[in-house]
Amino acid sequence: MARPKKISMQTIADDLKISKNAVSLALSGKKGVSEQVRNEVKQRAKDLGYSMQNKQQRGSSNILVLVPERVMSYEDNEHFHFYHDMLWGLEAAIRKEGYNAVIAKIDVEMEKKGMLPGIFDIDHAGVILFGIMDKSYARKVWELNTPLVMIDSYYRDLPCAVAASSNLEGAHAAVSYLLELGHKRVGFMGPSNLTTSHEDRWFGYWKAMADQGLYPDSKDCLVYSDGYRSTREEISAFLDQHQDSMPTAFFCSNDRIALILNELLRKRNYAVPQQISIIGFDDITLSAAAAPSLTTMRVAKKAMTEAAVELLLSEAGNKRERIYYGVIPSLTIRESTGAPSNV
Repeated sequence: MARPKKISMQTIADDLKISKNAVSLALSGKKGVSEQVRNEVKQRAKDLGYSMQNKQQRGSSNILVLVPERVMSYEDNEHFHFYHDMLWGLEAAIRKEGYNAVIAKIDVEMEKKGMLPGIFDIDHAGVILFGIMDKSYARKVWELNTPLVMIDSYYRDLPCAVAASSNLEGAHAAVSYLLELGHKRVGFMGPSNLTTSHEDRWFGYWKAMADQGLYPDSKDCLVYSDGYRSTREEISAFLDQHQDSMPTAFFCSNDRIALILNELLRKRNYAVPQQISIIGFDDITLSAAAAPSLTTMRVAKKAMTEAAVELLLSEAGNKRERIYYGVIPSLTIRESTGAPSNV
């Protein structure tokens, strides 16, 4: 979908050729501007459709952010850094719009029992579900009568506003790049239905292959549904089964899987990328430092967080309709595909 047009106090200020501070004073009913300016600001805000973004009309300057404990766990160092950066990017995007981010960690027990955190007792302008939230818990929040946006992940049968990476398009670009390098037998590794984000990456892999008249052999794909368990054993067993016939390239649905694959291939004396090329997804911190460094799809985290806030503060946040804003990831070429680096 097209990104919602952003109407801010600065937009009104520029239109009326006054300061942003004057607009803020006029909309909040505070002293410091004349009655004529106040009326002009209010009328222009109405004409531009700013009313849904007005904190006074929304009744609160707080936005609630619910974060599953698992995505911020120190035990999963790679995901911790990825989501840590994105969470504080979201906080900055919320603050930029003049709101306060009230962040609550949802632990395993809360998620399992559907327990809402105490922050729901305070006035709030809306809720952002951050990362991979259990479906039953996401539904509980979805059923509340409050503006809602999901970021990074979503469920097809819980229609609402979503800001996420364009996973299908990103996976398609990654696999297409491998095919452009001359690979004909490209394998896949990752969960296919943990979330719709992972599902879309699986679909993107298939579509890129099919677009070139190539249909992957299921034997070349390690597909599983439980994305939280350790993948090292599964990948090791897969490689042992394919020691006599290995794909020449792999697309992995996230960098964590790609880095494990790279490590296990090297232990089996496969040369990466001379014999086997690897592409991941996300561009976590360790990707650039790996040996060889990992080619991946870089998720535009800043653009995603800004889109989430804009969606929440627009009409889209109030609707229980599928309104999807996908942020296109960028191909980040490094050593694991054997081509010159573009970073």
